[in-house]
Amino acid sequence: MDDVRATSAWVASHSSHVLVDSSGIEKVVDTIESIPKVDWDFEGIHYFDNGPLTVQYLFVLDALNFCFWPDKDLSYDHLASGLKAALQNDKSAFDADRLQEYTGPQLRELLKWPRPLPLEDERVRLLHEVGFELERSFEGKASNIVESCGKSAVKLVAAITRHFPGFRDHSLYKGHQVFLYKRAQILAADLWGAFRGKGYGEFNDIGSITIMADYIVPAVLRQLGVLKYSSTLANIIDANNEIGSGSEEEVELRACSIYAVEKMRELISQKSGKQVLSVELDLWLWSFGIQFPSLPHHRTLSIYY
Repeated sequence: MDDVRATSAWVASHSSHVLVDSSGIEKVVDTIESIPKVDWDFEGIHYFDNGPLTVQYLFVLDALNFCFWPDKDLSYDHLASGLKAALQNDKSAFDADRLQEYTGPQLRELLKWPRPLPLEDERVRLLHEVGFELERSFEGKASNIVESCGKSAVKLVAAITRHFPGFRDHSLYKGHQVFLYKRAQILAADLWGAFRGKGYGEFNDIGSITIMADYIVPAVLRQLGVLKYSSTLANIIDANNEIGSGSEEEVELRACSIYAVEKMRELISQKSGKQVLSVELDLWLWSFGIQFPSLPHHRTLSIYY
């Protein structure tokens, strides 16, 4: 995760469209007595049986966890609860061989969704990729990936991005490669949250995980006064116009969010004398954001978030 932190900091220091406001960070931190502990499954929408099937569920969930906004009625909750219901109905629904066979209409049926999903072909392709590589390298079980990483979230992210191209969330920005790894990191965070830091969720280095740069967290940071946008970028976002994947604006929104929350975490830790995890800050910011669905967020067609 050092690459994620270092390259995000580089983007923040060379940004043309997004500013990380140090005084905004200080104001927010001054209002925080402590980070509210948000329960991972506070909405009750996830499958959990405390075993390998939960790991398989979370891996499939995070393989598909991207780009809901083109369908105004679709959200992460529909994906998480739909996959949960599918697994409760059929425990073999996410077996590796079956993941390789799903079609778009079958995925819709699995989720009980009445119309084509955003980027549906890509979602199906990624399911096939996950099923193929799980079967080829991990005896069909996502839990074997976790067990091979020796309680290291960093090793888990590295293994996921090495074996599964669809998780390789990086961009070129002003000639520099920038690593963001949202969905690979969120798998580690989901395991940690679901298993409460035990069993398949026990990671000795969970503090290495950064926030997961999506389109909700930047919107919350802007609302809090931590991020400032150029007038051009602000107008694009407020008008609900699309921003190209891999564009300077998009990379800056995501990378500056990571950098800003790292600065928030450091300042909170200094003031409180206690370690604060980026994964806890991420969950807090995300839960804040979904309470205000009208917050204007950037719109990018992407498989990465």
